[in-house]
Amino acid sequence: MRHRPFFRWVLTLGVLLFGWSAYLYASYPETRQIDLTVISEKPDGRCTVRWKDPYSDGGRRREAAYLCDPGRDAVLKPSHSILGTENGWETGFMFTEGPHRGDLEPSLDEKDPYGLSETLVLFGLALLGVSLVGGNIRGAIRLTGARPKTVARARKLYEAAEQVARDHAQACDAVRAAWSALRRERIDAKLSAVPVAQLIRTVTGRQALRELEAAGVRTTRDVLDAGVPGLEHMGVGHRSAEHAHTAARRLADDVEATLPGRLDPATPGPRTAALLVALHVLLEAGAEAHQVARRGKELAGELEPVLTAAEPASGYLNMLRAGREQRESARAAVTALRSLITASEQEELLARFAQTSVDLLRAPDDRNLGLSARVDFESRTGQYYGLLARVVNQRGALAGH
Repeated sequence: MRHRPFFRWVLTLGVLLFGWSAYLYASYPETRQIDLTVISEKPDGRCTVRWKDPYSDGGRRREAAYLCDPGRDAVLKPSHSILGTENGWETGFMFTEGPHRGDLEPSLDEKDPYGLSETLVLFGLALLGVSLVGGNIRGAIRLTGARPKTVARARKLYEAAEQVARDHAQACDAVRAAWSALRRERIDAKLSAVPVAQLIRTVTGRQALRELEAAGVRTTRDVLDAGVPGLEHMGVGHRSAEHAHTAARRLADDVEATLPGRLDPATPGPRTAALLVALHVLLEAGAEAHQVARRGKELAGELEPVLTAAEPASGYLNMLRAGREQRESARAAVTALRSLITASEQEELLARFAQTSVDLLRAPDDRNLGLSARVDFESRTGQYYGLLARVVNQRGALAGH
C-alpha cells in the first residue's frame, strides 16, 4: 500500500485559497474617502445617504442605501433637536476606477470583495493549520523505525563479508588457473614429443601415415590442433583423418589422466612460478582464511535479504515515501540487523574480514614474493601439495607428493 499524500493536498488547497484572496485584493479597485449626508437612518445602522458623484455628468448628487455606523456620536445622526436639520453625517469610501466608479463601497445591495478575500484567508489559514499539524503528526508516526545508522553499519558489514568471500574465491581461482596452464603446458609437451608414425602404426596403416606426412603433420599435437576438418583441408582423406584424430584424442586423455603433479622449484618456468605464488598467498593467509571466507559468505547471504527489506529505514525520506507494509517490514528487518551486527561484533568479524582480505590481495607479480614462494615450497612441500589437492580437487593425481 503506497503512501497517499492527504495532508499535502490540504496544504495545496490552503495555498490556493491564499492565492485567490491575494488576487481578489489586488484586483479590487481604488477608493477614496468622502463625506456622506445621511437622509434617514434606522437603529441598526441601515440608512439612506446622499453624496456628490464627480464622475457623473455635471457632478450630480446620488442617493443609495448604506450601512452607517450605529455607534457613532448622536450629533452625527439625523435629528432636529441636535443639528437643527433632518440630515445626519457619515463618512464612506467611493470607487475611483473600474465599472463601479462613483459608487459607494460597500453598499447594502452589493457583495463586498474585501469580505470575500478575508473569508478566503480565514479558510486558507485553517487548511494550512490542519495540514501542518496533521502532516507533522503523520510524518512523526511514519518516521518511527527509521534507523539510517543501523542500516549503514549493516551494509558496511555486508560489503566486508562479501569482499572477503570474493577475495578468497579469486585466490583459489588463481591457483586453479595456474595449475590448469601448467598441466596444459606439460600435456602439450608430451603430445608434441609423440611422432605421428607412432600414433598411426596401430590405427590406419601406412597409407594414412603417408597422407599425414605429406600434409606436414608430424606430431600428435599437430593432429589435435588441426582437427578432422583441418586435416581434410590439408589433403588427408576423411577416414584417415577421423581415425588419426580419434587416436590422438585417446592418447591425450591417457596422458592427462596419468600426468604426475610434481612441481620442480629448482628450474621453474613462468607457469610453475605462478602456481607457487598463488599457493603461497593462500598458505600465508593461514588456515583461518578459509574459515573466515566461508563465514563471510554465510553472513553475506543472511544480510542481503534483510538489507533489502530494511531499505526504507535507511533514510527518513525513504521512510516517508514507503507504504505501511514496507514500513512494518523495515522495522522488523532493522531488529534482525541489530541482532546480526551484535553477533558479528562479538566475533570481531569486521576486523577479521578486513585483515583476511589484505592477506589475500598480495601482488602476484611481485618478484620478491616469487622468490619467497620457491624457498617456502622447499621448507613445507607437503602443505603446498595438500593445499593444491584441496583447491583443484585432484587428490589422486597428487598422491605421493
